[in-house]
Amino acid sequence: MKQEIIIAGFGGQGVLSMGKILAYSGVMQGLEVTWMPSYGPEMRGGTANVTIILSDTRISSPIVQDYDMVVTLNQQSLDKFEGSVKLGGILMYDPNGISNPPTRTDITIYKIPATEESAKIGNPRVFNMIVLGGLLKVNPVVGTESAFKGLEKSLLERLHKTIPANQEAILRGMELVR
Repeated sequence: MKQEIIIAGFGGQGVLSMGKILAYSGVMQGLEVTWMPSYGPEMRGGTANVTIILSDTRISSPIVQDYDMVVTLNQQSLDKFEGSVKLGGILMYDPNGISNPPTRTDITIYKIPATEESAKIGNPRVFNMIVLGGLLKVNPVVGTESAFKGLEKSLLERLHKTIPANQEAILRGMELVR
């Protein structure tokens, strides 16, 4: 098993946090893991992406050109990475702000309405956990319990009070993806 995944969007959407949680989740499950963030100098609003590789064997390089799964959270990321999904791979995107949806027919495409759902429940801070739940539903590279452990490991202790809401958001994302 080897999964090469990229999550891309704007800074402030929790892209790097999602990648970090996914990476810790893989470690908790005994997998080999790489986590490689990339972001612009802006704190919020600039572009950000993170490449995560999860494997049951040694990973030779963290550099990836084509991905098993691409998750995009804005139009710019969709435009940039849609062509990077491997033949037969998975593309998942949040439709909020997408004016040109994906058009490929040789991959599986999923929508995760995370922006809409996080607004509906009144907690925009769990947006990224809804997305992570959708990712884990369509590509169960780690189990839910490992994801919960990865969440706990990646959050600062002062933020542990947010764990229940984040866990609920992960489960909600699993229900919403289509």
